[in-house]
Amino acid sequence: MAAASPSDSVNSLPRNVVIKTEPETEDDLPTPVEEVPLKRDPVVPLSSPVSGQQPLSWSQDHRLAVCTTSSLSVMELVCDVHSNKQDLVLHRTSIPVPTDVYKLRVGPAAELAEAIEKFSDHPDPAVRQEFVADRVINPSVGVHKGIKYASWSPLGCDSSGRCLLACLSLENRLTIHNSHKRLEWNMLVDLSKKYSERLKERGYAKKDNKPPEANLLDLDELRRRFSMQTPLRMEWSSVYTMKQVQPNNTCLDVEMVLLAVLMENGDLVLWKFVLPFLNGADVMFYDIIESGVARPSDLAWWEYESAGRRMSGLIIGSEVGPVKIMPVSLTGVKGYFTLRHPVILWKECDEIAVENIKCVPMIHPIQKSSCSLIVASRGCYVFWCLLMISPAGLNVHNSHVAGLHSLPVISLAVSQHGVAVYTCSMDGQIKKLTPTFTENTLIFRQEDMLQPENLAGRRIHGITVSLNGAYIAVITTQGMVGSFHPINRTYQVHFVALKTPEKAGALLLKSPTQSLYKMADLLDLVRWQILKNKCIPESLQEEIDQRIQEQDSLYFWRLKLFLVRVLYQSLQKPQTDHRWKPSYDQSKVLLRDEAEEEESGEEDGEDATREESEPGEVKQEKEVNLEQQMVEVQAWISAVETHLMRENIKKVLGVVYLNTLITQNTSIPTCGLMEYLSKDANDRDSEVLIGHIKKKMNKQSFPERCSLCQAVLPFSDHKQAICQNGHMWLRCVLSYRACQTLTFRRCLLLDTIARLPEPEDPEWIKKLLQAPCALCDSPMI
Repeated sequence: MAAASPSDSVNSLPRNVVIKTEPETEDDLPTPVEEVPLKRDPVVPLSSPVSGQQPLSWSQDHRLAVCTTSSLSVMELVCDVHSNKQDLVLHRTSIPVPTDVYKLRVGPAAELAEAIEKFSDHPDPAVRQEFVADRVINPSVGVHKGIKYASWSPLGCDSSGRCLLACLSLENRLTIHNSHKRLEWNMLVDLSKKYSERLKERGYAKKDNKPPEANLLDLDELRRRFSMQTPLRMEWSSVYTMKQVQPNNTCLDVEMVLLAVLMENGDLVLWKFVLPFLNGADVMFYDIIESGVARPSDLAWWEYESAGRRMSGLIIGSEVGPVKIMPVSLTGVKGYFTLRHPVILWKECDEIAVENIKCVPMIHPIQKSSCSLIVASRGCYVFWCLLMISPAGLNVHNSHVAGLHSLPVISLAVSQHGVAVYTCSMDGQIKKLTPTFTENTLIFRQEDMLQPENLAGRRIHGITVSLNGAYIAVITTQGMVGSFHPINRTYQVHFVALKTPEKAGALLLKSPTQSLYKMADLLDLVRWQILKNKCIPESLQEEIDQRIQEQDSLYFWRLKLFLVRVLYQSLQKPQTDHRWKPSYDQSKVLLRDEAEEEESGEEDGEDATREESEPGEVKQEKEVNLEQQMVEVQAWISAVETHLMRENIKKVLGVVYLNTLITQNTSIPTCGLMEYLSKDANDRDSEVLIGHIKKKMNKQSFPERCSLCQAVLPFSDHKQAICQNGHMWLRCVLSYRACQTLTFRRCLLLDTIARLPEPEDPEWIKKLLQAPCALCDSPMI
């Protein structure tokens, strides 16, 4: 293991570790103009001050959680194809801080009251002062209101295929929430209450189940019982697949995710969530790990995967300096193996707190093997550790990056696509560290992030990076105003683009996930460029057409549809009249002051000048060309949509063919879908599929009927169904059945709808209804 103290990190480095603090010759060149970070509008004001040491967290489904003193504010980045505004489209929601006071249960109420009275009037001043100053143990001091920390689960954990949100309040209440419908939040389970009940049943014993020898009248025992259920941090693992044996002796793949909760005494409490997680009854206590870390400060998951083998552990930092990994043992996970002993990453107790721990899986470009990069802030330094597993065992290389900031690092964010580490301190400086591999270790290239003018000189409280590294979110307040601190501070969230639209387009073409929804932050940059220039970049359009000819992947068809729909929005004329404004009759007289008359006179003069500058024939010709262009784009959109729908219908019919028996009504309009596909005589794949299905159905048909008049619903359009009596129903994009119920789901971008699964539906239909939108890859909500 290579180690170095931050105070003399340059002089005492091991021979195989190199820290790069000065740029090389090739890095002396100024940053290209196209790489300069650009600020995006809008600036989002916060109604309350931020709270917690790490107040920002960005989820995998493009939602930003901001911890404040009154609520957990959530902003969802939506790549809206129905708007022609260039600003970011953000849907704002919030989870309010509970109004009721939460109290930890540590024993009988009478015994606790006696202990509080004893230690409040203790004759020893040291004992009395220690008890009175502790907000957790002594309720008379009062508790802070607000959110301490928020953590997002991986994508696909709730019933809609989105992320769960773990929320920890300043009064030590840990709850799990999911997004209910669209703009609502629903609390699923109170883990603090659940764990408190478990401890009560076990008599507040440790993991060895030995009952405590002392009672609450002993200050150490009182402090132990509070610290064993006071959460500091919680982090989600990745999704694991387990084999579950059914009553009929068949094996079923079940997905689950773990939530690790770091307690004040160093215990790690693991909770198991079987996916999709629906309610509190589905959560199970999994394990408790006694880390032995004194004064723990932060927590992160370490997960290693190579050649089908998986390993994971929990990285724990301490306020006094040490960092180590605790092994996590999982049973029933294919290819899983665990560490035999804890791994010490840093053992020096130098009284420098470890915060902002991040872990990034990487591929070593020289050794062609999997490795893990762990970074954390320790005061003004950035601690890093490189873990590599070789046939000889686990190799640990670590050191510190010095000379970044003159003040302690308050926030640290990592972009996992094109790995980069962003750090900031209270003085408003944001630095970028780019790791570069050598034969045995890492070199970090340091850069000062160029900040927009309205961010310069402001005080920064936290930063975080979006899923694909397209944006960085920054929480700021006013800095010094005229050499004085402002009396009232206004908290704002700013969004800065880290990549250019050209770079975002290139990354979209190389997307490994093949999902527009998972790449929404990069997609928004391309949308912004099209709306500004009113045209699709020619190079991007040619590349997409070439990819379609080579692969004919539906992902590139959906990307093409998105670009064309945004182009159509960019050609729309800006709305001049506001619908919310009342309309006045011309006969009414409006009294205006002189200032308004002058402003209106200036505006009228400018409009008249513009109209005079353009002859009427030129203006009319432009309008005609614009209308023709819009008609062409609309036809383009219809052609791409039709292609996507036909391919999706083939997919649905393929699933129907594999999962149905002869003379079985599947509730899917199979005959209508086949007739719709047969309209194109040049589609050979459709002919083969239709021939197989017709042989299986044996000339039988199960027509859909209108629930109002029992008339047959013909399949003439994939969007809607109209019976002969004029009753119209929307069609489900996943099963193409007419939705004749009052409740159904819509995709996030409001493109299509999907029906809810019914109890009598077979499992393969329920699985079919879990798919995302066929046009935009968005989840159905």
